[in-house]
This record gives sequence, structure tokens and C-alpha cells, in this order.
Amino acid sequence: MADTKQKVPNLRFKGFTNDWEQRKLGDISTRVLRKNKDLQSTLPLTISAQDGLVDQTTFFHKQVASKQLSNYILLFKGEFAYNKSYSEGYPFGAIKRLNKYSKGVLSTLYIVFKPKNVNSDFLEHYYDTSKWYREIYRNAAEGARNHGLLNISAKDFFGTMLYIPQKNEQALIANVLDHLDCLISLQQRKLDLLKQLKKGLLQKMFADKGSKRPILRFEGFNDDWEGRKLENSADYIRGSFPQPYGNKEWYGGTNAKPFVQVVDVNTNMRLNKKTKEQISVLAQPKSRFVPSDSIVVTLQGSIGRVAITQYDSYVDRTLLIFTKYKVPVDKYFWAYSIQNIFRIEKQKAPGGTIKTITKRALSSFEVSLPVQEEQKKIGTLLKNIDDIITSQQEEVSKLKKIKKSLLQQMFI
Repeated sequence: MADTKQKVPNLRFKGFTNDWEQRKLGDISTRVLRKNKDLQSTLPLTISAQDGLVDQTTFFHKQVASKQLSNYILLFKGEFAYNKSYSEGYPFGAIKRLNKYSKGVLSTLYIVFKPKNVNSDFLEHYYDTSKWYREIYRNAAEGARNHGLLNISAKDFFGTMLYIPQKNEQALIANVLDHLDCLISLQQRKLDLLKQLKKGLLQKMFADKGSKRPILRFEGFNDDWEGRKLENSADYIRGSFPQPYGNKEWYGGTNAKPFVQVVDVNTNMRLNKKTKEQISVLAQPKSRFVPSDSIVVTLQGSIGRVAITQYDSYVDRTLLIFTKYKVPVDKYFWAYSIQNIFRIEKQKAPGGTIKTITKRALSSFEVSLPVQEEQKKIGTLLKNIDDIITSQQEEVSKLKKIKKSLLQQMFI
């Protein structure tokens, strides 16, 4: 990673023309070494690349820190920490500011610092970019990775260089990105609420096993629901694909067709617009073909995800395909009903998870069916909510892409 000779960013506010100044991190920050001697905090923290400095117990669902918290570094709100552990998408670790709590403690494996003579918000956004990677790369010792940590000393870390504009430009940049972060948070909150609404409806609009009526119903429907074994309600088969999976002849090429795998089935009753793999002409006769508008459900990995196909495709053996219905059903109601059954079964499983499920086990699942008109109303409502969720997810993704672009263009 060569050093940049650029002295101004690609995108600036009108009226700013001065070159940015190159400074060492050590010149605009002070290292924090204070220990938690008097147990001022009993909150062990960890760095989440996505969520910043967070409560370790909540993040890992257990406390992994030593009980001797007096030996940990005590940091206060507004101070930064560098986690040298690298992970997927974060090849040089993560640098985050403590925003969520007034104080907390961190392992001495972290490098903690407090900004000075620099806008703290500007610095936080700078470390959301990948611009600082080049300096870590240059300063990390040969054989940089050791037990999952980047081999960079605190001295070299504080010797890393970054470009800084005048304070008023720092403030403007930080202000724009702060507002964008706020908008992303609001849109994400809206998305989370929509998902909670759907979850609540799935729990209340379907009759539980042994019950003949759901908690929540549309007006005008009072009849009991009919309970039936899954095998008595529909025919289903597993997908198929030639072995071994790694054979390159099975994928791509002229006239390749969509190949649906678990990874292609999301949580909103939709297949991804483009499947991860395309199945070759050679593999197609050896695989399971399903026409558009078929219902599939995942049986391994992310178990219980259901989708209605939007195009003709071939389906992997890790998915189940419904081929025929022995009773009148609305397809969307059926799809959500199956999704709800799997939600319940996963809650029953040890630890709340199922690693895999067999076709034989499926046959004992029980579905409860109202009259077809009520099915259609339920299916349509949930489909409409899923459509809104999909639209909202796209809005959040769009805003995140805008932020990513701004981060790359507004910093050097």
C-alpha cells in the first residue's frame, strides 16, 4: 500500500481550498493507560466492528473478561480504542469511540487513546474509512499476524500518519456524516419495528398446535381451523444436485440456469434476484427442476426459511419443494404457515436451534388451516408487510452505500 501524495480530498465543501496537513496520531491524541484500580467500572467492553464499543456480556451472551477487572484499562465516554484483532471485512482491526456508556473497561490488549486538538467526531468518521489501513500496513512488523492479532506496537500505532483539515472544515464534515448516521439509525429502527410487527403477527394469526383458533383474526371469520399432518396436506420432495459439489463442470457456461441454495433464500419470502451459482447444461439433467411460483423451504444451515420462486430454477438437496397440495390452499398463507411451524420447532430444539431436519421428521409436523378466503387475507397481509420490509431494507442499504461513498471521497 503506497502512501498517497494527495493533499486534498476528492469531495469538499465550497470555499475550502487549503491543503490538508499530515499529522501523526500521537500529535493529536494522548494514550490512555489508566487502570481500573478502584473498580470505578465493572462493565467489560468489546469492540464490534459494526456496533462499536459494546457491553461484552450482551455481545457474547457471556462475560469472557477476567474477573480481575482492576487490571483492565478504564476508559471514559469519548475515548477511542483500537482492537488489533482482524476479521472478515476488517483486515486491520477496528478503531471505535466509546459512545454508548459513561465508562467501561478493556483488556490491555487494546490500545486506548483520547483525542486532542482535533474534532472528535471527525476522527471517529475517519476511522470508519479504510484510509488508515495503509499506515497500519506500513507500520505493522514483518509477519504481521500473530494469534489473530496484528503485530503492531503502541509506539508504531501512534506514529501512523493521517491528513487533517482546518477545524471548521473538520466540523462541517463531521456534521454531515453525523446527520447521515442519524438518518440511517432512524431508517434501521423503522426496519426493526416492521420485522417485530411481522414476528408478532406470525405468532398471533396462526393457530397453535392443539388449538383450533388463532389469537388474532380478521372480522367475520369465526370457524375452527382444521389441524392436519403435513404429509396429509401436501406432497413434497427434496432438491437434488450431482456430486461432488466442487466439480467445475456443474456450474456456469452457455445456457446456465439459476441454482437455488440455502444462501439464496432470505427472510422475506423472496429469492435473491440472482442466485449465487448458475447450474450448467451438463448438470441440469442430474438436478431437480422447479417451475416459477413454487414454494421451497431450507432444511440445513438457516433452517426454516421459506420462499416462493419467481423464476424457473434448479434446487439443491438442502431445500424441500412443495409439489402438490391435497387441500385448497392460498400459496402465501401456506408459505407463512410453514415458516411459522419452523419457528415453533426451533424454539423446542435444545438451545433453540436445529442443525438439520429430515423429510421424515417433517411428515409429523401439523398445520392448521382455515377456510381459503381467510387464508388469502392472512397471506396477502403478510406479503404486503414483507414487501414494505424489502423496500425498507433497500432504503437502509442505499443510505449505507451513500455513506460509504462519502467516507471514501471526503477523507484522504
